[in-house]
Amino acid sequence: MNRVESAAKRSGKALEDITLVAVTKTHPVETIIEAVNAGVTDIGENKIQEAETKFSELDLKAPDLKFTRHFIGHLQTNKVKKALRYFDLIHSIDSKHLAEAVSSEAEKSGIDVEALVQVNTSEEDSKFGADPEDIIDLVKFVSRLPRVKIRGLMTIGAFLPDPEDVRPCFRMLRELSDEIKNAGLEAVDMKYLSMGMTNDFETAIEEGANIIRVGTAIFGPRRYN
Repeated sequence: MNRVESAAKRSGKALEDITLVAVTKTHPVETIIEAVNAGVTDIGENKIQEAETKFSELDLKAPDLKFTRHFIGHLQTNKVKKALRYFDLIHSIDSKHLAEAVSSEAEKSGIDVEALVQVNTSEEDSKFGADPEDIIDLVKFVSRLPRVKIRGLMTIGAFLPDPEDVRPCFRMLRELSDEIKNAGLEAVDMKYLSMGMTNDFETAIEEGANIIRVGTAIFGPRRYN
């Protein structure tokens, strides 16, 4: 947390302005329990099936454990119903089709869904996320859908060894967020910038991130079978 606090100070923020999402992908339920008991307030998962298994197990092992649940992976339309059941914030709305599916399921369930719009700031074919030039149009479209509440933007920066080389990705997301704020769209609250992971979260904070998604730096290497 010292690294988070130092980066926050460099960007004129306080530590409490930054939400640390501890990413527990591939780690067992016991890791989540230990992390939350140690003070972690936000947990992130990448895959619906893995999260469903873990959260069901948590209901049995630690039913009183409280934390905010973030879905940070690519969301398929056939997994929307489960995503809305298990998660508090969806980070990865990246198309009109997916947004419509989320809105439809939310209406059926009678709930409001808080979501971020994912942007492919690296413009790499291997990355999910909407193209930067389409973001304003996508946000306007989603803002008109019932039950979906846009709370900001998310990106996965380019996977490069030097965080300084990733900085333009984070800066682009901040500038897009500012542009959307200035548009004054109804039902849009650009509250969050979710960007930065283990290798580059300090640079992301310097560029305006207030949600960072960190796994390896907290829990060590992922535990693949």
